[in-house]
Amino acid sequence: MASPSSPWYKTFTREHWWVFAGASLAWMFDCLDSQFFNLARDDATEQVLGDPARTILFAPYTTSMFLLGWAAGGLLFGALGDRFGRARLLTITILIYSLSTGMAAFAKTFPELCFCLFITGTGVGGVFGLSVALVADTVEDRARAPALGMLQSLSAWGNILAGFIGMGIGVAGARHLLPFALHPWQALFLAGAAPALLAVFVMSRMQEPERWRQARESGTQKGIKFGSYGQLLRHPRWRRNAWLGLIACSSGIIGLWGIGNFHPKIVGSIIEADLSAQHLSAAAMANERAYWRSIGLVLQNVGGFFGMMSLAKLAQVKGRRPAFALALFLSFLSTDLVFEWMRHIGQLYWMLPLMGFGQYSVFGVFAVYLPELFPISLRSTGTGFCYNGGRIIAATAPFTLSRITARLGGNVEGFRTAGLWVSLVLLVGIAVLPFLPETKDRPLPEE
Repeated sequence: MASPSSPWYKTFTREHWWVFAGASLAWMFDCLDSQFFNLARDDATEQVLGDPARTILFAPYTTSMFLLGWAAGGLLFGALGDRFGRARLLTITILIYSLSTGMAAFAKTFPELCFCLFITGTGVGGVFGLSVALVADTVEDRARAPALGMLQSLSAWGNILAGFIGMGIGVAGARHLLPFALHPWQALFLAGAAPALLAVFVMSRMQEPERWRQARESGTQKGIKFGSYGQLLRHPRWRRNAWLGLIACSSGIIGLWGIGNFHPKIVGSIIEADLSAQHLSAAAMANERAYWRSIGLVLQNVGGFFGMMSLAKLAQVKGRRPAFALALFLSFLSTDLVFEWMRHIGQLYWMLPLMGFGQYSVFGVFAVYLPELFPISLRSTGTGFCYNGGRIIAATAPFTLSRITARLGGNVEGFRTAGLWVSLVLLVGIAVLPFLPETKDRPLPEE
């Protein structure tokens, strides 16, 4: 048995490591497929619409469909995970998001593309709540916060891997090495089918947490409903945590998915401006955009890794609420920096890591804080409600961004200004934090 002064990971048994590794890989590859979507979104939309002029207005709608699917999947699979087991449902969600990402490569029309992305979103949305609940219910109490912070931080490497794969596909496309005359966006989506193999690993190795199994048996005898949204939203304590958590999470999610993950559009415009004198063909310019967008993604997520690690650690040392507030404020400042001031290729190398640090730091706190707000019968349900229900609200942000952009001329400068206005929502999340409980050094809540 590990001593109280030993590192948190010394408390892990072999079973703990299997659960932590499986949950972390599921979430990491979930993020990989999400970033493939961000990299492929604009070129895929342009291809299926056949009209470059309409892409700047319609590409954000694909993000809205993806986020709505994410929200639906998170709400559905979060509740099912509490009822039937986290590991079992985690396997299903991995299969859904990986296979439907691959299917998106064959979309011929805009509705087909949106449908595939919605289904991908349902699988992606289920993974976070299931993964953090699985780890929270498996490891010892003193290892819970650092383990969850590490799980979330490792997701950045899925994003970084997506960036490197995107760079490779961009180079292969420029040299006409992609098989079957694939467009770079199609190759990205096909690569996203690979995580389906992880589902085999999860299914064969991972067991349901003993804590959950015992609570499930005891709860059945006592008439406790597991995974019940009625119980979540009727109980005064859990209802308060759920609604306030939803507002706080929505702010951070909008900061990243409603604004920050559109930075490839800005990067693409910078590349087009810098390379315009070379008079590249449309195909060559598409490959250059794919390559540089991928570089931007890597830079953003290198910063994101350190942001999640730093703020998750701050949450453990100083408290969940102050760390949450600082993370939202850093997200606001760094987003405005990029949307207002990033104009040249050289600025990508330091501005995008700063934005990644700020925007992803919020998610490092999410992973530590959300499972501590709900009892075991509602842990996956409540986490999914806050984290994924927030995406229903966040799904309106790309639409809002598109409408404001259209009113400001429908060009990249209008898009930049629209992003600055929408970023104000990050400050709303800070305002509700004083009304949420501080959970530092407290055990997980009981029924």
